[in-house]
Amino acid sequence: MTVLLYLIFAVLLLLAAAFLWTRYLGRDAETLVPQLGQLAKVDGGTLHYIDTGPRDGQVLVLIHGLSGQMQHMTYALSDALAKDYRVIAVDRPGCGYSERDSDALADLEDQGRMIGELLDQLKVDKPVLVGHSLGGGVSLAMALNRPEKTAGLALICPLTHPEDSPSDAFKGLAVTSPFLRRLIGNTIAVPMAKRTAPAVLQMVFRPDTCPDDFMIRGGAALGLKPKAFITASGDFVAADSSIRRLAPRYGAELKIPGGVLFGGDDNVLSPAKHGDPMAAYGMVYETLPGTGHMIPITASDGCEAFIRRMAASCARRCVGRTT
Repeated sequence: MTVLLYLIFAVLLLLAAAFLWTRYLGRDAETLVPQLGQLAKVDGGTLHYIDTGPRDGQVLVLIHGLSGQMQHMTYALSDALAKDYRVIAVDRPGCGYSERDSDALADLEDQGRMIGELLDQLKVDKPVLVGHSLGGGVSLAMALNRPEKTAGLALICPLTHPEDSPSDAFKGLAVTSPFLRRLIGNTIAVPMAKRTAPAVLQMVFRPDTCPDDFMIRGGAALGLKPKAFITASGDFVAADSSIRRLAPRYGAELKIPGGVLFGGDDNVLSPAKHGDPMAAYGMVYETLPGTGHMIPITASDGCEAFIRRMAASCARRCVGRTT
């Protein structure tokens, strides 16, 4: 019995030490990557966003992917686009400096609803949704559920269909229990993320190279916060059931114009599975040969040109419908 008590005490001590070390690393992350924009209260949480560019310009809404934050979009795209468009970039619910009230709100449709509520507060009319990776799934949910409030889609390496074999980079997020998710997030996840970050980033970026300034300029240091793991795990688990509900609706309900751009050598989401099939629903499908999943950062010129083409096409169609 005494030995058992010693073991329990040792485990609790290790957990306490991991908790304190996690808190220290999290504070450092917020110092390295401070809040960029404003906060808006919506039903189910608080959203952090930036709103730049001409107020009378066509509106682009930039929505980042899994385990990310708005810096994936502000790294190279937002400033370039804001020369001609009103650009709203948002931390998805629970990511970066946004908050969500429960894990249930990881559902793609709930995330889309929350972002849609923000756009309604900002009195945004018919934006083009620019979604990367999981943000593409959120954009599709918004297009299906808010078609009258959406002008078009410019999807970059998007999640569009169920994934039977997720990338090895994200398998550690497959924690279905909210309690266990928080226990891991508040103790061992952050120290492990700090240790494994170089290898994981290499997997996510390949065949491209992760830039040296990605931890700061790309906001990746915010991954060294407990809630980053908790949110990413919730997103990862919810994405499968969400996209399985959404994909069967494309044929009858996806009427929003736009397109899909993939890195030709994306090893996180298959272009053949998530890009090419979208052409059947009237979407333009393009690839950037020799590039990977993180093209908003590694091939921003190509992404910018694609977004501009989709925005111009959507604007022409909107004019055609009103004349």
